[in-house]
Amino acid sequence: MSNQRVFFGTDGIRGTANTNPMTVEVAQKLGQAVGLLFLNKADKRRHQVLIGKDTRLSGYMIESALVAGFLSAGMDVVVVGPVPTPAIAMLTRSLRADLGVMISASHNPYYDNGIKIFNRDGFKLSDAQEIEIENLIQSDFSSQLASPKHIGRAVRLDDAAGRYIEHAKASFPRQYRLNGLKIVIDCANGAAYKVAPTALWELGAEVISLGCNPNGFNINDKCGSTYPEALGKAVIEHQADIGIALDGDADRMLLVDETGKVMDGDQILALIASSWAAKGDLPNKCVVATIMSNMGLERFLNSKDIELLRTRVGDRYVVEKMRELGCIIGGEQSGHMILSDFSTTGDGLIAALQVLAVLVEKQEKASKVCNMFAPFPQELRNIRFEGNDPLTHESVKKALRQAEEQLGKDGRIVLRKSGTEPLIRVMAEAEDYSTVDQILTQLCTIIKKVNES
Repeated sequence: MSNQRVFFGTDGIRGTANTNPMTVEVAQKLGQAVGLLFLNKADKRRHQVLIGKDTRLSGYMIESALVAGFLSAGMDVVVVGPVPTPAIAMLTRSLRADLGVMISASHNPYYDNGIKIFNRDGFKLSDAQEIEIENLIQSDFSSQLASPKHIGRAVRLDDAAGRYIEHAKASFPRQYRLNGLKIVIDCANGAAYKVAPTALWELGAEVISLGCNPNGFNINDKCGSTYPEALGKAVIEHQADIGIALDGDADRMLLVDETGKVMDGDQILALIASSWAAKGDLPNKCVVATIMSNMGLERFLNSKDIELLRTRVGDRYVVEKMRELGCIIGGEQSGHMILSDFSTTGDGLIAALQVLAVLVEKQEKASKVCNMFAPFPQELRNIRFEGNDPLTHESVKKALRQAEEQLGKDGRIVLRKSGTEPLIRVMAEAEDYSTVDQILTQLCTIIKKVNES
């Protein structure tokens, strides 16, 4: 059996819709393979999988193919339509389903799509499980498919959005309300376009909605967490107290204070962790982040006697480390926030509600509450590549060693391949920007030369 990945990246399967691997054929085979692996034939009960999606046009196509695949494997399917990724994780547990599947490419443009899979406990599959699925997809399993008598049934769950809204609201302290707060929410024309504004309104806020008119093509298009400039302008224009930017499947979130300044995931982690620690609600005094999180976050948390632990990039790896160490707060600079008291995966709306609770409690402006530390100058550059991995080339390795020696303990370099796109990501941070710019320019020049050779 091969350990080589063909389909899965750092966050499920992702690619351009209607091209490999995001084709009808692959989606159907994936449904069949996953269904067979999670179907316990010794257990005579009906096995069930929950399927949700965001608002991309291609979601209909991928959904139909997945449904057909699962049904032919003998699993019943519950289709819930457009809901956030964390809603699928929550509903999978709530319905006692065997699996949950989310059709989304998260923050990517409409022409991409993806498939994320959750186990019955609401956690993403392990690397070993994904490799097992890959091996089965590439084999002949036709003889294992369901007989006509055991083909699955498909039904639709009409109140999925309402269930998730109540779940999210339950994470907000019962003694507080959002009355008096004017909040701009940008849902990126994605999966949270109904649930997020409704939850905020039901908690008492005055809500101004952006990116809540999906048409199949405008998801993440100059809106949401990948384009917070629009949110910043709206916050200032409406003289709002705070702005919240979600991405296409609402598993990540960024904030904008009343001045229009953007707060990234590191600032949000610092705020929630320090607030919970001050109340004695942070067991083990630890936070899990990735290698991309700013050194400023690490120094701030250490000053509060909170340890920062780092993982490779991907919220799945953050969750694994959290479970291993008993941490209840983890996240990524990009805005993935995992608060395990409330969710098993990144949840933008629930994270936003925890920040809003601090605003209500302190009765101070967002610019004062949310600016927790001064970040180190940090920059990320992306280099598109074709063919062989440039990072394996000796000249790139040598340049990396020299750059690391130059920085010493006063900075960091992260050089990695994207798990979702053919990109080399080059990140550097140091105490002054000129050093960051110099190192990035040197590294990127060498990588480009290798790529062109």
